[in-house]
Formats: sequence, structure tokens, C-alpha cells
Amino acid sequence: MSKNNRVFPLILDKLILNEIGKPFVFGVLIFTMIFVSADLLFQAARLMIQRGISFWVVSRLFCYRIPEVIGLTLPMAALLAALLGFSKLSANSELVAIKSMGVSFRRILRPVIISSIMVSIATFLWTEFVTPITSIAANNLMQYEIYKNQSKLIKDKVFLRDEKGGKLRRTFYVEKLNIMEGTLEGIDVYEFADDGRMIRYSNAATGLWKEGEWWIDNGQIFEKDKNDELKLLLQFERQKLALSLSLEDLERTTRNPVDMSARELWLYIEKASIMDISNVAPLLVTFHYKISIPWASFVLAILGAAIGGKTRGRSGGGASFGLSVLIVFAYYLLMSLCRALGESGNMAPLLAAWLPNAIFLFVGLYFVRRAN
Repeated sequence: MSKNNRVFPLILDKLILNEIGKPFVFGVLIFTMIFVSADLLFQAARLMIQRGISFWVVSRLFCYRIPEVIGLTLPMAALLAALLGFSKLSANSELVAIKSMGVSFRRILRPVIISSIMVSIATFLWTEFVTPITSIAANNLMQYEIYKNQSKLIKDKVFLRDEKGGKLRRTFYVEKLNIMEGTLEGIDVYEFADDGRMIRYSNAATGLWKEGEWWIDNGQIFEKDKNDELKLLLQFERQKLALSLSLEDLERTTRNPVDMSARELWLYIEKASIMDISNVAPLLVTFHYKISIPWASFVLAILGAAIGGKTRGRSGGGASFGLSVLIVFAYYLLMSLCRALGESGNMAPLLAAWLPNAIFLFVGLYFVRRAN
């Protein structure tokens, strides 16, 4: 291979990356500003005017919400960058010149594929390690410093772990927890041996926080026999619950599955399966979406580059931005529809989470083939 043949691909990749790099940064900024203006600023102004919350508290809440917004805007920015960059290359006839040298569109697309995969991985890591922390911080700030625990706090599908020496001893699943009234509904308690086997299961219809202790009513206790089958041990009208957390502790430690990382949510689902919780479909859908949404950056970048490469004439950045908004709207509309079908049990959770990506990737590959 001659020196020119080795240098040209590097120049080509640098050209493509330069064309999509600046629009990507612009896309992150502009889409973040749109989300912030539409939601966060309105919420901040309402809290300051109606509730008299200090600027310092509102500023902290604002900072805690920004990472969640950025996680949503990265796929949008990837689409806009590819669409703007390739529209400009096409309008300036640079794509025609490159193709005339025998370079296929698939080869031109290579830096877009590599960079979009990197963005997808970065988005996943961002939503896995940063967003859950800031989301919990924002919820705690709203609860303890803004609403002062005056709101009616009802939490559904609460899952708690009791560990000792790094080993799981008990798990508690509560269908409904009312923080203000200190009541529980639909309580399931699972006890485990040192080797991780479940040895005892208890359930109760209701529970109550009374005089510094948890009590559960109208329940049953089952114990596993030698054949690993649950046998009824006894029934009770009222029994003390071996839960060391106070009402305040319980309020702080309960986690919404939406605020969990993908790893935490998967562990939650595994325990829910062991505990035979009836409906884990919404949890599975949420888990798969935590993985599939970051890969929207890759899918939408391919689609944006393929459509941008077919642009004729100088349509300008405004038209490309408007088109990217329409594509993003269509993507999230399809995603919402599939999510609703998945959570209702009318579609497999895996299919519900990945179908939007599959459809938009198929459309993108179709345009890539035509552009090639």
C-alpha cells in the first residue's frame, strides 16, 4: 500500500469527525436548553414564587436534575450532528467528490459508526453511575427541604434487603407503603440460609408502625421441608416484624426502580422472581430500556448520516434541525407506545425495549444502501 493510500483514509476520517463534532456539542447544548426551559426553569420559578424556596435550594435542585436531562439529549445530539454534518458535505458536493475517488458510502460512514458507539457507551455509563445518584439527591431535596415531609408519601412495590456480614439474611417486599400513616399493605418476607437458599417465607395482609415497632396482621409463615417444598408452619393475627428500620429510615432507604442503575434493578428483578412477585413486566421493561436508550445514539446517528447524505441543495441548518426534531419525536412516540404495551403484558419486555431501535436502524440501513 502506497503512502497516499494510507494517508487518505486518515484525512477522510478527520474530515467527517470535524463535520459532526461541532454540531454534536451544539446539539447537546441546544437540546439541554430546550428541556431546561420547558421544564426545569418553570419548576424552579414556581418553587421560588409560590412556596418561597430560597435561590440556593432551587439552584441545587436545578443542578441535580441536569444530568438526567443530558442523558436524554445525547442520542438527540448524535442524530443532529450526523444530519447536519452530512447535509453540509452533500450540499458542498464533497460527498460526490469522495465517491468519485472510489470510496463507498459505507466507508465514509465508518467514523460515524465508531464515534456513535463511543457516545452510546458513554451515555450508558452516565445513566448507570451519575444519573441515579443525582436523581436520588433531587428527590431527597424535594422531600426534606422543599415539601418538609408534608406531601402524602405513598410508595408502591418497595423492596428492602437485610444483610449481615455481607450475606443476605432477609428480603422484604411491600406492595404499598404509606409513609405519612405508617401503614403497609401486601407484605412478603423471605429468609435465606448462609448458602443463599430460601428457607422461610412469611406474608401478611397489612402492617403498622406502632410505638417504635413494626407489626404485621393476618398472615402466614411457611417453611421449606427436605424436598424444597413450602409447608404451612402457622397462621397469626398479629406478629412483630423483624425489621430494624424506623419509619424515617424506611423512607430514606426505599428506592424507586426508575432511580436504580441497571445493575441494581437487575438484582431487584432477580429477587422479585425468587419471591414470585406476580407482575415483574414493568420492571423488566424499565431494565431493558436502561440499556436500549443509550444505543439510540448509534441508531439515530446512522439514520441521520444516511438521510443527510441524500440532501440536495443548500437546505441549511434550520431544516436539518427541524428534521432531527421530527425524527426524535417519532422515535420517542414509538418508544412510549412499545413501553406501554410491554408494561401491560401485551408485548415481551425485551421486544418492547429494543423494537424502536430495530425499526429505526432498519430504516437507516435502507437509506445507507441507497446512498451507497
